Amino acid sequence: MQTFAAIFIVIATVLAMEFVAWSSHKYIMHGFGWGWHRDHHEPHDGFLEKNDLYAIVGAAISITFFALGSPLVRGDAAWWPATFIGIGVLVYGIIYTLVHDGLVHQRWFRWVPKRGYAKRLVQAHKLHHATIGKEGGVSFGFVFARDPVALKRELRVQRERGIAVLRDAVD
Repeated sequence: MQTFAAIFIVIATVLAMEFVAWSSHKYIMHGFGWGWHRDHHEPHDGFLEKNDLYAIVGAAISITFFALGSPLVRGDAAWWPATFIGIGVLVYGIIYTLVHDGLVHQRWFRWVPKRGYAKRLVQAHKLHHATIGKEGGVSFGFVFARDPVALKRELRVQRERGIAVLRDAVD
């Protein structure tokens, strides 16, 4: 039964991390944390970005949960589910690294999907990068991508209302 609970906690954490990533991307990275995130939205030379500091924050969160679940660190105060929450955060970080940095931004490998969900992910994230600056925008999640047609419609409405400035026409 404890194995089932551990697997459930890991899966639930991975799913919950998409909401955590969406909300932190929308309200922190495109808010008061724009200073770290800005270079991700602008052309730049070099392999690393200030935005990569957010990966260190994610790793620190995962490590903290591992520590909270560790009897070596916490002794009798160890909380066993924390270890599996830490694993879930780690798994989400790996998925994020492969999907966002690898597939979408092609930092690790070169492959442009021609169809399917991978293509939808790439399109949704490119539409996220269609705005100039931190205001407005769509598709703040990293793994679950909305329909690009709906995202384009939302961007057009934002442009018409003066909420977002678009790099190129979104048709």
